[in-house]
Amino acid sequence: MAQLIINSLLLVLILLFIQLFSSVNAVYDITDFGAKPDGETDSSKSLLSAWDAACGSPEAATVHVPDGFFLVGQITFSGPCKSSKITIQIDGTIVAPSNYANLAKAGEWMAFEKVEGVSVYGGTIDGRGKSLWACKAGGGNCPDGATSLAFHGSKDIMISGLSSINSEMFHIVIDGCQGVTVQGVKITAPGNSPNTDGIHVEGSTDVTITGAGIKTGDDCISIGPGTTNLWIEQVTCGPGHGISIGSLGKDYDEEGVENVTVKTTVFTGTQNGLRIKTWGKPSEGFVKGVVFEHATMQNVQNPIIIDQNYCPGQSGCPDQNSGVKISQVTYSDIQGSSASQVAMNFDCSASNPCNGIELQDIKLTYGDLQAKSSCNHADGTASGFVVPPSCL
Repeated sequence: MAQLIINSLLLVLILLFIQLFSSVNAVYDITDFGAKPDGETDSSKSLLSAWDAACGSPEAATVHVPDGFFLVGQITFSGPCKSSKITIQIDGTIVAPSNYANLAKAGEWMAFEKVEGVSVYGGTIDGRGKSLWACKAGGGNCPDGATSLAFHGSKDIMISGLSSINSEMFHIVIDGCQGVTVQGVKITAPGNSPNTDGIHVEGSTDVTITGAGIKTGDDCISIGPGTTNLWIEQVTCGPGHGISIGSLGKDYDEEGVENVTVKTTVFTGTQNGLRIKTWGKPSEGFVKGVVFEHATMQNVQNPIIIDQNYCPGQSGCPDQNSGVKISQVTYSDIQGSSASQVAMNFDCSASNPCNGIELQDIKLTYGDLQAKSSCNHADGTASGFVVPPSCL
């Protein structure tokens, strides 16, 4: 019996040793590859070398960006990798080049391609978009700009505690990915900065966004074609253009958006609150299975809006009907104040009316006046306390 106990203890120790050995985490500090924390020395090659080392590691690996300011130009982190678990630990600040020309031409600043099991933790990325915004404001011949951080064709991704400031265009893009968690991020850009969407999701499934604070010049969160199983919770937005599904239907053969939940959100001084926006042109797209619940509006221009007549510049789509079919959309427990008298606006397609819209417990006010609702080609039901009165 004693020998059996000893053998069992030895087996446990061996298993613990194997587990400990297998969980060894190789750390690649970018300063060991020549990076300088002075905000002036180009550390692009150092960061990429640290990534290559981590990507080629047979075990879990960490790319460490220590305290300080690290200048990084356009960079692509390519997979697939040998390591199935790579952590990008940012303790300092990664800054973009002050001259926007090359970065804006590339369209993306830092992009991950076909990676799996990558986590980005903490720190700040600074897109330094001010000079490009000034160019656009002056009406000059300016490039569109660059997204600060993008993931393409990737799986099992975590972005946690990251601060993104002053992106030239979109701050974070999730494109063609599966299993992405974005938690506790802070996104900041001036309210008048053009096209600086906070988080954009498209062509992706099983994406969760929680605990985000977003102040920007465009949509706080924008949801593009092919997005399914998206969960958004505990997000504050403002300034910005709200949380938007769309714009959709720009192309005829376009994937739909399905199974989206947006809950426990606060909008302050935004252009929109909860919005669905589609082009006024033929399309095979759709939106269905959407739940908006527990939202607080504070002086929001359009707290609840569906706009199916989007046609910027009245080019290519005037006087046409949107082909995007919108159905099964629920608004529940939406409270607060509207900055315009029409607090609920359902402007749907004449050829593809919205159907299955549900209103539950809505209370939106407009100063001392009665807020209003407006409906075009919209069908649905209302229950509970609904103010302004439903026009469905």
